[in-house]
Amino acid sequence: MMRQEAMIRPDDTIADLLGVRTALAVIDRAEVGLADADELADADWTLPSRLEAALMRCGLSTDPQTPLATLSGGQRSRAALAALILAEPDFLLLDEPTNNLDREGRRAVIDLLRGWSGGAIVVSHDRELLEEMDAIIELTSLGATRYGGNYSAFRQCKDSELEAAARDLAHAEKALSDVARRAQQARERKARKDSAGHRARAKGDQPKILMDAAKGRAEASGGAGARLRDARREAAGEAVSTARKKIEILQPLSMDIPPTDLAPGRTVLRLDGVTGGYDPARPIIKDLSLTVTGPERIAISGPNGSGKTTLLKIITGQIMPQYGRVELTVPFALLDQHAGLLDPSSTLRNNFLHLNPTADRHMAHAALARFRFRAADALRHPSELSGGERLRAGLACALGAMPPPMLLILDEPTNHLDLDGMNALETALAAYDGAVLVISHDSAFLRSLAPDRTVHLGE
Repeated sequence: MMRQEAMIRPDDTIADLLGVRTALAVIDRAEVGLADADELADADWTLPSRLEAALMRCGLSTDPQTPLATLSGGQRSRAALAALILAEPDFLLLDEPTNNLDREGRRAVIDLLRGWSGGAIVVSHDRELLEEMDAIIELTSLGATRYGGNYSAFRQCKDSELEAAARDLAHAEKALSDVARRAQQARERKARKDSAGHRARAKGDQPKILMDAAKGRAEASGGAGARLRDARREAAGEAVSTARKKIEILQPLSMDIPPTDLAPGRTVLRLDGVTGGYDPARPIIKDLSLTVTGPERIAISGPNGSGKTTLLKIITGQIMPQYGRVELTVPFALLDQHAGLLDPSSTLRNNFLHLNPTADRHMAHAALARFRFRAADALRHPSELSGGERLRAGLACALGAMPPPMLLILDEPTNHLDLDGMNALETALAAYDGAVLVISHDSAFLRSLAPDRTVHLGE
């Protein structure tokens, strides 16, 4: 099993992750003549070459004694993949295996599965990876549903289900309207008959006993009819409620972003010869110049460890550059994959009010509701939320601002979003008229964003 996050002790190495520390120590002792007879008998002399091959296959060319703490998240994920290959199991269980990987790492996962002759269960929202699946099981509040085929087939089925659910709702609402109309017509007919009966009784044309009998039959018939109409109305109402609930489950999440009115010729960001990083002796960003004008969309790419997130921190003032100049001239919002802008000890509503000082409680609830945090959900704390919910809350607080930010800076925004959340974010960004600066290794997301330019780091 490859977990989403490797649980490591401070002194763990790659060899520990792969479970070969002891076996490698035996070989090391044998090579210098310190191993005893039992150790020599049990030594796996093929281990070093198999270990090297597994690491190379996953794009890691490093010593097995390298501490895991010195590796990036993506490099640790590659090491975890190498551990799977080295173990040669019959069945793989992968939990979000591509979340922290760069393009090459994601390709390594896909290639691993393509060449895998055993079985595999993969938990993932990575649409490129899901295209490699033989079947997809979706978990919702309705339970587990199995769809044959890859992501494209799954998406087609889901779209068909949404269309069918919409038709069912329209049919149920029409049936309820028809029941209500017929009930009104029945009430009007009864009112006319009752009025005629009252006039006939007032005239005294028929014996009282006959009129009383006719009145009794009418009341009995009317009561039965009313009960039947009530039953039909109740059944039609339940059908509408059931159809509406299904629509709410299947209907994609909607994210509405107000317009920024960013002028096409306005300078949004200018970097002039910027050099910087965490270590002054070894700056990871070197002599970088960049100008963003108007509603441009720019992707920042590069392998893990190339300085992408460091660059965003320099741009937003979290790290001061060693050399060069940074000019950020418009209001901006920065959202990382962990929604770090949210205070975990405060409610979502209070987070929104803190990040948007001119907003009131009504505006906060309205903005959060657009991102499916309705009523009491607005009083939840970020610490209570799943990764996807937390990022959705971050989007609500960042994009629901008034006025909205003219520059949206996103650091791996799809890492913890579910498929509906990704589709909603892509739809929202398609309608967003501000500038976008994004780090992402999600090829499907980048295709949807259609960046005007890509800045490559680490080359």
